[in-house]
This record gives sequence, C-alpha cells and structure tokens, in this order.
Amino acid sequence: MADKEIGARADLEAAARAETPVRLSTFLQRAQKRRGLTRHERLRILDQVILLLEMNYVHLPLKRAMHAIDPIQRLKLLKYRLETGRKMEDEMQFHKRLLEIFASLRDIHTRYLLPKPFRHRVAFLPFLVEQYFATDRRGNRVEKFLVSRVATKRFGGDRTTSRNAKAFKPGVEILFWNGIPVRRAIEMNGEFQSGSNVDARFARGLDSLTIRPLRTSLPPDEGWVDVTFRDLKRKQRTLRRHWLVYRTTATPSSTKTSRNKRAAVDIQKTKINQVRRELFAPRDVPSHPGYESVFYSQVRTVRLKKLGKQDVGYVRLFDFEVGDHRPFVEEFKSVITAEGFPPDGLIIDVRGNPGGRIRAGERLLQLFTARRIKPELFEFINTPLNLEICESAPKGMDLARWADSIGEAVVTGATYSIGFPLTSDEMCNDIGQVYYGPVLLITDALSYSTTDMFAAGFQDNKVGEILGTSDNTGAGGANVWEFGDFIKNTRRVSKKPFKPLPRDTGLRIAIRRSIRVGQKEGRPLEELGITPDQRYYMTRDDLIGHNDDLVAEAVRILRTKPVYSLSVKSVPGKRRSFEIAATSKVPRRRDARKKIFRVDIAANGWPYKSLMAKSGIVHPTIVTFEKMKRPLNVVVQAFDHDNNLVAAYRNR
Repeated sequence: MADKEIGARADLEAAARAETPVRLSTFLQRAQKRRGLTRHERLRILDQVILLLEMNYVHLPLKRAMHAIDPIQRLKLLKYRLETGRKMEDEMQFHKRLLEIFASLRDIHTRYLLPKPFRHRVAFLPFLVEQYFATDRRGNRVEKFLVSRVATKRFGGDRTTSRNAKAFKPGVEILFWNGIPVRRAIEMNGEFQSGSNVDARFARGLDSLTIRPLRTSLPPDEGWVDVTFRDLKRKQRTLRRHWLVYRTTATPSSTKTSRNKRAAVDIQKTKINQVRRELFAPRDVPSHPGYESVFYSQVRTVRLKKLGKQDVGYVRLFDFEVGDHRPFVEEFKSVITAEGFPPDGLIIDVRGNPGGRIRAGERLLQLFTARRIKPELFEFINTPLNLEICESAPKGMDLARWADSIGEAVVTGATYSIGFPLTSDEMCNDIGQVYYGPVLLITDALSYSTTDMFAAGFQDNKVGEILGTSDNTGAGGANVWEFGDFIKNTRRVSKKPFKPLPRDTGLRIAIRRSIRVGQKEGRPLEELGITPDQRYYMTRDDLIGHNDDLVAEAVRILRTKPVYSLSVKSVPGKRRSFEIAATSKVPRRRDARKKIFRVDIAANGWPYKSLMAKSGIVHPTIVTFEKMKRPLNVVVQAFDHDNNLVAAYRNR
C-alpha cells in the first residue's frame, strides 16, 4: 500500500464520499433518454477527427507500421455509412466506434472525449486490485492479485450482508473474474486502454479494472462482476458486485496545465489520481505548501542484513501538474538541500505519475548531476497544414523555428521536421547541481508523458540508475494540444480548417513527438519507452505496508555507488573569498579511482586554481579572488582519478 493514496485508490474513496452512486444499468438507461447527437453533429465530429489524424497527428506513420492499422479508412467508412444510411445507430454505439478507433492507435495522448452525461462520471466497483509476486516452494516466482482496499461506505445500490461479503477484506487474493482467470481478464481489459506497449496495456488493464472514467473509456459491458477470491483463511468464495456510477466533484489539476502548449499528460490517469487523494496523505511526512498533491518527501531508515542501517531521502512525485515550473523546482531544491535531509542517497519514485508540464520535469534533472543537461527534442510531422500553423501561430507559441524544415519536406521527402527542444538548454542548466549523493529513479508502466521524458533525460544524461517495477514505462512521447488549441492557432489561416465541435465533445492530439538524446539520440519515446536498468517485483509487504521491500532494494543499489560532497561558502568579513571543501567515499576498494582526485576552480570563465585531494578529500580551503571584475561568476568542479566530472557548483 502506498504511503499516500493515488490513482484508483484515491478515486475509490472519492466515490464513497461523492453523490449517491447509481448502478451502471440505471445510468445508461437515463443516458439513452437524453437527446443524442444529430447526423450533422456526428458528421462534424468525424470530419474534424479525419483532418486531425491526417494532417496533424505526429505518430500516424509509427502507429500504422507497429500495429498494422488504418484508422483513417475506418473513419471514412464510418462517415460513409452515416451519410448513406437511412437510420442512425444509437449514440452510445457511435461513441463506442470512435473510442475503438482511437484505442487502436495505442496512444493515451490522442483521445476522443465523450460529452455529457459521461463527462464527469466514473464507473467503479467498491474495491481495488493490485499485483504482487511471491515465491513458491520450488523457488519459482508466482504472480498474484491482491485486494488492497475495500470501500468502507455501504452503497445504496449494492447492499449485501452475506458471509462472502464479510470475508471480502483487504488482503484477500483474487482468482477469477466472471469465471475468467483474473490475469486474462486484466489483459482483455487492457486491450481497450490504449497502452503503447505490452507492459503499459497490462498495467492500464489492472489500473482500470475497477475504475473507469467514462469521459475517456467505454462503460463496462457487464452490469455486475462475480469475483472469485481466496479469503484470509484460505477458503475459496465468490461475491457479486454491481458496477456503480457517480459524478466526480473535483476538477483535475491538469485542466490548466494541459492548456499550456508545453504540457504532456495522460488525462485518464490524471482523472483517476485527482479525486480527494489528500484524504490519504500520511501524517508522518512533511507536506509542501502548494504542492500537497504533487509530491511529498520523507527520510526513510532502512535496515539491511549484514549491511546495517542507512538513512535515505525518499521523494514520491505524483505528477508534474504545476502552474509555474519555477517555484516548483525551487521548492524541490529546498527540500533536498534542507538541513537533516540525507546526503548519502536519494530515491525519486514516479510510479503512476501521468505527466504534466514538460519544463517542470526537464528542469528538475539539473539538481542531481554535475553534467550539463541536454533537453529532449520535439518534431512535427511534415504536412501543409502544420506548415501553415507554424507560420501563422501567435509569436508566443514559438513555432516559427520549425517552419523552414517543414517547408523543405517538399524537396527532401522527410517525414518529420528538424527537432527543437521545448525547454531551452539555458533553462535546463540555470541552477546546476545541488544534491551530490547518488540518486535512483523508480518507474513503472504507468509512468507516462512528461514522466517518460523525465525518465529518458535521467537515463540519457546519466543522472543515475532506474529501478523499474515494470519492464518498461508507459511510453508516451509527445506534446499534446486540445482541439481548442488548433482553432486558436489557425485564426490567421485563410481557409480556417477547424470547426467547433458539437455539445461538449472533445479531442486531444499528439502534435509534436519527443526524441531522445545522448547514447540513444534520435530514438522516439512513443511505443519504445524507457527500459529500466534493473527490474523489481513488488511483494505483498509492499502493498500492505509502505513499499518497505521496494525501498530496501533501492538502498541496496545506492549502497554500490560513490558518495560525493562539495561545499562552497562565502567567508564572512572577507570580500571575494570562499571556503571550498569536498569529500568522497566509495563502497569497495576496487572503486578507489572514483574518489575525488582534484577540484578545479574557475572565475568569470577563466581557470583560476586547482586543489588536490588526499584520499578523496579536499579539506576546507579559503580561496580569494583578487583583481577579478564584478559580477564574480565562480564555477567549482570535482574530478575523479580518470578525469570524470563527479560534482559541480556555481554561485547563483
């Protein structure tokens, strides 16, 4: 069980406290009585979808190749039948066909959003299921599925007092789902959840097994579920639970962020994460004003067999949904540099993080490494309409830099434009390193969008190792625009191609794809994701406790890394004088060459002095910069015996 409730857990408890839920069958009957979309309105939606996918959707060539699909032809056939048919099929069937076409893209960024009454509704079962692994008598790893939470409130539409219901408690093991082995049921559900890769589809199938935001996904076909489980006394039982529907009351924080043209977020996961998750904030961890639902930090004391105990910093980063990336980065910086925060190891846990503001993720990386961060690149697909958008969009969008390469596609035949960063190189390196201990990142297959980019930058810039609880991340590599953004950015186009959508239907499209840098330069993030350096399998204790086994494994990895420190302090009463000190320690004798060998000091871009280390230590030394012009820009860099840069500081 996570230290703080996120994802489906948060949504489940919100359901228990929102308006009185109704059974799914009742909700669908009421929805059928509403006035549906007219033929003209449906044709308007189809025309706009076809235009967006043909002219703006950046992943279309990749999706056609990897999944052998033809979404454009399916849309055209749907339009033809709508134009020529005498009788229209019911509205639910129309929505279902569109959702199926979008699901075939395997792209969570690119969505068809249902109108009222689905917009603010969530279908749910009053319990949650999570995956863990155990070891059998033969030493083989065995996959199991655990009920991690059961709603405590009695729902008016699902009353039961049976013995099976009383035995259905957190900790019971799920065996079958409507008579289907539970793993297969999860896989079947995952096929409709748009995950980019096998790991992502399975993770989303599990995450949405009992929680379905109806704005972005199909309602369940069944009105109820027969759950076969093994209770805490090892007895096999079966319990029937009806699907319930409730109206969410909270507004996802992504509403504002997603309007920013440098945003990348999974709105379905955000919807699952957003409802009243603060109800489960742990009381024993410090909250950060203004960022209570974004991240929390704590000091974890881990005891390892034969290795003793160690304090490490642990930061759970739930999303990058921040209005302004600047104060967010400063707040994160203040947390990891605060007095008492462990300097010998930092764990950043981004499991289930659906993304958010791209700059928030990319700017964070510089705090953990002496290397200069190189931001990910973004490309348009080369089409006449994208060229018009880049040439005519408001200057604040900064799209003109892509125009030349898109225009040259007529000559070069290139599919994609030249790549440019959304976060400038200067912005990615305007603070520099502030944490000098080893850093480890924990990911899973629900780490998506901006979180994919954060993990890619973490790996591409060699910040540290990645420990994955899945074999891949969610693999969402794109910047996303809402349909309203397309209308806004084509106001100056002579023939305005985009028309307002009827009712409150919505569309979201991946407009620019993210390309990796470093050793995997040129590799797209979409579909391929980030492969972790090491894989971890969640345990039962992780689910019912506080991720204790997971954190212990992370600490084992951190214990194999060198630990550095670099201190640069101004000397009171002495102008232009700084006290400089550095230390290093390595876990094994064979790593002795990774100790600090020297510290180089530069002032205003010129080499000034070098301090030699003894046994990896530079004792406090006062350095005075005489006859140097103001402002004084000091850069201090520590190198190991193989001339690798291991720690850096610059006065800010």
